[in-house]
Parts: sequence; C-alpha cells; structure tokens
Amino acid sequence: MARQVLGSLLAAAVLVAVVIVVVTWRIGPTSTAELDAREERLEQRIEAEEEAREELEDLREDRGR
Repeated sequence: MARQVLGSLLAAAVLVAVVIVVVTWRIGPTSTAELDAREERLEQRIEAEEEAREELEDLREDRGR
C-alpha cells in the first residue's frame, strides 16, 4: 500500500514538473515587471519620436516665414 502511494506521488510530481516546463516554454519566462518595463520603453520611444517630428515641423515652418 505504501509503495503504491509513493508511486502515485512520484507520478504526480513528474506530471507537475512536465506541465511547468511546457507552460514556461510556450509563454516564456517573462515576468510582469519585464513586460511593464518593455511597454514603458516603447511608450517613451513613441513620445520621443512625436516630439522630434513636432520640432522638425516647427523648424520647417520657421524656414518658410
């Protein structure tokens, strides 16, 4: 009886380990903090591009006067 319980526990542990490995492989180990940081960098880059575009437009307008 104890041997059967030990075998069942071992099988369950192996199954859990396999599921963790498969899920991590599918979605990646990226944490929420890493995703938030990536999104913040993207937003900052977009804002910088918009500001540069506006400055360029202002310079073009000033040259046209």
